[in-house]
Amino acid sequence: MIFASRQDAGRRLGKWLQQRGLTADVVLGLPRGGVVVAAEVARELNLPLDVLVVRKIGHPQQPEFALGALAEPDSIFLNEESLHEFPVAEADLNNVIASEKAHLLDYRRRFHLSEMPALAGKIVLLVDDGLATGATAQVAAISVRKQNARRIVIAAPVASTNAIDRLRRVADAVEVFSEDPGFLAVGQYYREFAATEDAEVIALLREAAIAKG
Repeated sequence: MIFASRQDAGRRLGKWLQQRGLTADVVLGLPRGGVVVAAEVARELNLPLDVLVVRKIGHPQQPEFALGALAEPDSIFLNEESLHEFPVAEADLNNVIASEKAHLLDYRRRFHLSEMPALAGKIVLLVDDGLATGATAQVAAISVRKQNARRIVIAAPVASTNAIDRLRRVADAVEVFSEDPGFLAVGQYYREFAATEDAEVIALLREAAIAKG
């Protein structure tokens, strides 16, 4: 399945979730592209929108290859299988983690218009624009669980079968509009997949805050 854009994917995902009778207290988008999808889902479901900041921990020699991920406020996940298959010196890994922690703090300051929302006792819907390995969504779910959410649902327009299997271990439910066992990269499922800028994320969060009153 091919989506015209993240907005198109979010609208279609939101309508599909509505038809499935999904209920939640808040929608949290995973920056940056996931927030664009999440904004449309929140509109379709008439739910508040916010953000949960996550950062990939890339291999020092190949940053696009994820060894794990960070999620605010203080959750970290390292993929032991990846570290075993592609070993890295401890000092180099620690340098990457320190750098990503600094980026995460910077994004928290930019994207949260006020305090991070209280999640205790709430049904939380985590939304991304696609789930390739599921690493960032996994650490996001771990973070939300640590904040005592009542129920965690992860949703995306498209995902790999492996990611879905992984995420079912940490979330109460995984809702994916289109599952592909041959998944390669998120961008292949979008006709338009330009990088999402910080300004667009902030504008969507402000718009949602105004609508919420």
